[in-house]
Amino acid sequence: MQRAAAGLASVCAGLAGRVYGAQVVVLAGSGDNGGDALYAAARLARRGAVVLAVAAGSRVHDESAAALRAAGGRLTGADDPAVAAAIGAADLVIDGLLGIGGRGGLREPYAALAALAARSAAVVVATDLPSGVDADTGVVDGAAVRADVTVTFGTWKPGLLIDPGARHAGVVELIDIGLGPYLESPDVTGMQASDVAALLPQPSENSDKYRRGVVGILAGSDRFTGAATLAVGGALRGGAGMIRLVSAESAVAVVRQRWPETVITVTGGKLAAGEEIEAAGRVQAWVAGPGMGTAEEARARLAAVLATNVPVLVDADGLTLVAADRGMLARSAPTLLTPHAGELGRLLGIDPADVEARRLEHARMAAAELGATVLLKGSTTVIAAAGGGSEAGPVLVNPTGTSWLATAGTGDVLSGLAGSLMAQGLSPGEAAGVAAYLHGLAARLAAAGKGGGPGPAEGGPGRASGHGARDVADAPIGAADVITALPAAIRVACRP
Repeated sequence: MQRAAAGLASVCAGLAGRVYGAQVVVLAGSGDNGGDALYAAARLARRGAVVLAVAAGSRVHDESAAALRAAGGRLTGADDPAVAAAIGAADLVIDGLLGIGGRGGLREPYAALAALAARSAAVVVATDLPSGVDADTGVVDGAAVRADVTVTFGTWKPGLLIDPGARHAGVVELIDIGLGPYLESPDVTGMQASDVAALLPQPSENSDKYRRGVVGILAGSDRFTGAATLAVGGALRGGAGMIRLVSAESAVAVVRQRWPETVITVTGGKLAAGEEIEAAGRVQAWVAGPGMGTAEEARARLAAVLATNVPVLVDADGLTLVAADRGMLARSAPTLLTPHAGELGRLLGIDPADVEARRLEHARMAAAELGATVLLKGSTTVIAAAGGGSEAGPVLVNPTGTSWLATAGTGDVLSGLAGSLMAQGLSPGEAAGVAAYLHGLAARLAAAGKGGGPGPAEGGPGRASGHGARDVADAPIGAADVITALPAAIRVACRP
């Protein structure tokens, strides 16, 4: 507890700028998080901070409360009429209401104290995780603290990585308190640059275009001509040695102009749907769905792709077709599904709002029910391996996502990128994790003008923080900008 308190006090001191004379309010529950916060506040009080601790319940951690009083801090109850004014005037508010065992939204008077902190101009610092956030899932069922900074201890909690909890956490600082040897295998892991560098395929001296991986792409239509171009671009920038595209003539015309190296099969001729897929030639993986439509001909082509014995990524219109006939997924080869919340809602027959609220739960559920690896797109990307249970391994969470990706066509780029990596030999989970990381990083670089597209080559700090945060150097991007920035993202991720 003293190690945690020391780390929390250090972060708080840095945020306050000046400790002497700083107005600090501690919202203290009865558990260990409240104790951590009170001990940290005692350290600040000994350095001259003016500290008021508000006991949310009938009791607080006795030893830490005594330490605070001995350091010159004051302790009062939530019913004190001066509490609202104190929180409103505070420089720092330290949330120590609930710990990792908290479940459900905040009840009174906890909820009222969280609301006062939200209305204050103070910097709100959460102890271990924001009170009201489920530590294991990121679910927020009701009122919860919204922190500017969360100081977490020992290890990251899943709820700090997955929305909606991640949106409540702000910037997260990890304090090592010596728990490493005692931690069990994780249920959730965050993809890191070192993971990407270790997994990303590198051509050898005897590589050729076939050994580099051949990916088939079933995408685009007369109506959606751009989807094929974006998926092909993502696949090429992902390192595939050859792209075999099956698409309509109008979409093919766009691809020929942008990516002339693509090998093309035009649909709508004399061949049946299955014959079109066979005519495309041998591939190591398929990407099926972006912009291909949902007519009977599209369904027949998708069925032919799913009947192959190579890994298949299904996205967009392909997911709509699969939702109408989940039996299409009954295959022996690996499958990767890349839905957003609406598409996953259709696949599972549930409200998309429920998917958004419980992203981890529903990604695992879909992976178990559908027998496929599921990459759930959105504010935080969650990747659950086929099977969905703990035996399938930890769920991957991508930390590089940014709200700049909320624009048409970026999902098509991600599909092509992930499919390219599967064609090069990565498993669906590995391909999904690497693709999501590079996709988010490329978007951040592009938004900051550092991705090789429009904008200053080295302009500004280029921080695109996700969850709606915006740096003054960032600017809107399109899906094509993400493709352009992918080589830069790979260089950054693989930098020694």
